[in-house]
Amino acid sequence: MNLLNRFLTYVKIDTQSDPEVESCPSTLKQKDLGHLLVKELLELGVNNAYMDQHGYVYGLIPSNSQRNITPIGFIAHMDTSPDAPGAHVNPRIIKNYDGGVIQLNETLSMDPQKFTALKHVVGDDLVVTDGNTLLGADDKAGVAEIMAMVEIMTLHPFEHGDIYIGFTPDEEIGRGADLFDLNFFKAKFAYTADGSLIGGIEYENFNAASARVSFVGKSIHPGAAKLKMINAQHLAFEFHSLLPVFDNPAYTEGYEGFNHLSNTEGSVEFAKLSYIIRNHDMVKFNKQKDDFKRVVAFMNDKYGYEAVSLKITDSYFNMLEVLKHDMSPVELAKQAITNVGLTPHCEAIRGGTDGARLTFMGLPCPNLGTGGFNFHGRFEFASINQMEQAVDVMIEIIKLISK
Repeated sequence: MNLLNRFLTYVKIDTQSDPEVESCPSTLKQKDLGHLLVKELLELGVNNAYMDQHGYVYGLIPSNSQRNITPIGFIAHMDTSPDAPGAHVNPRIIKNYDGGVIQLNETLSMDPQKFTALKHVVGDDLVVTDGNTLLGADDKAGVAEIMAMVEIMTLHPFEHGDIYIGFTPDEEIGRGADLFDLNFFKAKFAYTADGSLIGGIEYENFNAASARVSFVGKSIHPGAAKLKMINAQHLAFEFHSLLPVFDNPAYTEGYEGFNHLSNTEGSVEFAKLSYIIRNHDMVKFNKQKDDFKRVVAFMNDKYGYEAVSLKITDSYFNMLEVLKHDMSPVELAKQAITNVGLTPHCEAIRGGTDGARLTFMGLPCPNLGTGGFNFHGRFEFASINQMEQAVDVMIEIIKLISK
């Protein structure tokens, strides 16, 4: 099966994760893709491939060398973001993109003046959505590329060391590394295939936390509410208004952090706000968390009871803090990217990957570009040409480490 057919097959499987479910995987439908990947790995000769009870898929291509070659790995995640519809994905192929406006459906279009990622794919064959769902290039592009890499190694064998394969659930809700089996995955380092523009090698990411803020109001009939009612929804509005206005993702870029309000719900008696907190700089990251705590203290003092409660949970940290002590995985990837005729480029991820968590767990994991763009929404697309180049980069990494 060629790379494109793999990708089109994978994106049609609904694998959205659910942040409100505590089990792993958070949605059983993620295992539908997991079962397919195990089947395909076994057919490709990865005889030890399996999926564990939590939906993680593993495989090992054993060394075929008499030399002691460093074991490495490749990782991608199977779930897609809950931020946009993910069922009934209907991908469409655009041949030889001409650089113009792409009409997704009757009401939605992508204009390169606004969606500037399109400037990187002029002349490429693209896979786009029909405007009704996300595509799932994040991260089924990475999944398809790793599977294509395995197929190449099967059909055209060359000398290599142990190559570990891992596909994770629930990355989009910050839990992809929670139950990753490092007892099986014995690579010295690995790469997550979860980036965007081809040639990218990313080794900086946000420090990340989630915040859940709960509000308890006092309900009474609105006809008799004067000086008695405290509306929990109004408390939530007030709380949000007291956070720094420009710590909003709509006003940030580059290394600037943000507090992103991701979900709201409520009634007169009870309301809840969910946020994600992000910053590359640990000092600024901690200040943002302190801002939440200060607003809670102020409001509880103002209202004279525990009207507001807060739970902040750290999700992952900036992998640079670990990788800066040994940049050899990054340098190896840069050399591989150069060798296949591309220009390596590095930028800080305005997000995170499973690799961030795994790096702090003892498995250094920089991130590679996959050729997917505009993640988490209806304007998501992938370049088939860049996806093919991503496979070339992976193969070249394996050949370089084998030397």
